[in-house]
Amino acid sequence: MSSLIIVTIVFVILANTQKSKMSLPDIRNFSYEELLAYMKSIGESAFRAGQIFEWIYQKQVKHFSQMTNLSSHLQKRLQSDFVFFEPKVGEKQISSDGTTKILFDLNDNEKIETVLIPVKSRTTVCISTQAGCKFGCKFCASGIGGWKRNLSVAEIMNQVLYVKEEAQKHDNPLSHIVFMGVGEPLDNFSNLMKAIRIINHKKGINIGARRITVSTCGVIPNILQLGREGLQIELAISLHGYDNESRDVLMPVNKKYPFDDLIQACKDYQRNYRRQITFEYILIKGVTCSEKAIKALKKAFKGLICKMNLIPYNPVLEFNHKTPSRQDMFKFRDQLKSFGIHATIRSPRGQDIAAACGQLRIKKK
Repeated sequence: MSSLIIVTIVFVILANTQKSKMSLPDIRNFSYEELLAYMKSIGESAFRAGQIFEWIYQKQVKHFSQMTNLSSHLQKRLQSDFVFFEPKVGEKQISSDGTTKILFDLNDNEKIETVLIPVKSRTTVCISTQAGCKFGCKFCASGIGGWKRNLSVAEIMNQVLYVKEEAQKHDNPLSHIVFMGVGEPLDNFSNLMKAIRIINHKKGINIGARRITVSTCGVIPNILQLGREGLQIELAISLHGYDNESRDVLMPVNKKYPFDDLIQACKDYQRNYRRQITFEYILIKGVTCSEKAIKALKKAFKGLICKMNLIPYNPVLEFNHKTPSRQDMFKFRDQLKSFGIHATIRSPRGQDIAAACGQLRIKKK
C-alpha cells in the first residue's frame, strides 16, 4: 500500500471522528505503516511509530502518559487524537483441563468469547473475529444467535493482549494464535489481515507467521486472496463433509461454495503458494463417520499435501447429533492413514465449560 493511500486513510479516520463527534479512534486500529504515516503528518520522526508499537504490544501500556521515551508534547498530541478502549470481562471460566474461556462485553454491548488453551510447551489463544456468525453451521453454537457485526482491529488485538497477559500466569508465554473463535475470519478479511500483521510484526506481538492459523468454512475468493498476501500463515479449512450432499446437511455455505469447487481452490492455493493445508473434519455418528466418507475423502484429496484434524462432535443443545464411539473414531482415522492421509484426532479442550470446538455461543453460564 502506498504511503499516500495510508496517509489518506489516517486523515479519513480522524476527520470522520471529528465530523461525527463520536469517540476518538482506538490507536490499536492502526497498522505500523499507518502510524508511520501519522508521525510524518504531524512532523515527528518515523522511529516514534516503532516506540509506540513496543509500548502497546510488548510492554502492554494503556496510557500515553506511560510512554516515557516520548516527549510530553507528543504524548499530549496522541491523547488528543487517539484513545485506548478496554473491553470489559463479563465472565471468566476455567476448565478442569486448564482451558480458560473469557466473555468480553464490547463498548456497544455486543459480546465475544476468547479461549486460552495451555498445552505442555505452548499456549494458544483462540480468537473471535466477528460478533456472531452468519454462516449457521448445523453443529456449531456460534451461529445460533445470528450475525451482529465485524470486529475492529482493536477488538481483535485486545483479545490477544488480554490473553498474552493472562498467559504469563502459566508456565509458558503466549506462543500460538488460531482464528477459530466466533465468526468467519475471512468474512472480516481486511481487519483480520491488519491484525495478523500487527501480531507478526517484530515490534508488535512478534509471533511467527507459521504459529498463526486462520480457519475458514470455505469462502473461496478470500482463500485465494489470503495466499496473495505473502504471509506464511497456516490455513485450516473447515470441511466437515466428504461431498456436496454430506456438506449440505451441515454447512449452508456449501450452497454458495460447493465441495468440489472448494477442493479445487485448495489445490490452486497449494500449487501457487506451496503451503500445506489442514482440513478440519467433525466426526458425527451416522453423518460424517462412515466407510462412504473414507472412500470419498481419498478421492477428493488426491494430489493434495494435507493433514486432517478429526474433531469429535462436541454436544450442542440445539442439535440432535451424536459423537461416534471411540472405537469408530480410531477406525476412521486408521483407514485414512492407510490411504496415505495424515490424520489425527483432536482431544477436546474446555468441554466442561462449553469452550470446545463448536460450543462458543456468546452466553453467560
